[in-house]
Amino acid sequence: MKQTYLESELFCIQCLDHTVHKITYVNNQITKVECEECHNILEIRVDIMNELFKESYNRVATKPSRVTKEYREDLSHFLFSLPIRVMTKPYRVAKDIKGARKIIKDYKQQ
Repeated sequence: MKQTYLESELFCIQCLDHTVHKITYVNNQITKVECEECHNILEIRVDIMNELFKESYNRVATKPSRVTKEYREDLSHFLFSLPIRVMTKPYRVAKDIKGARKIIKDYKQQ
């Protein structure tokens, strides 16, 4: 799960002027728009657990085709990197879970 921020100049209905707004995305879906001047917030409720499920399902479902594509493109590199990737996979999964839990916690507090 990925949370990103973008700053953009938008028209604020509170300030009645074009001001800089901070836009928050969770998995490419806008969840919050905040005016930097008056701090007026527009929140868009997203089913965060559904987003997590869709992302996890997509990653698992496409893994066989991604692995097949990788070994067809460069078999020697694939075989050389496989032991390292197998050893580091638990760390990468734990890091992804920790990040997703933080995003879910932050999102539910809003």
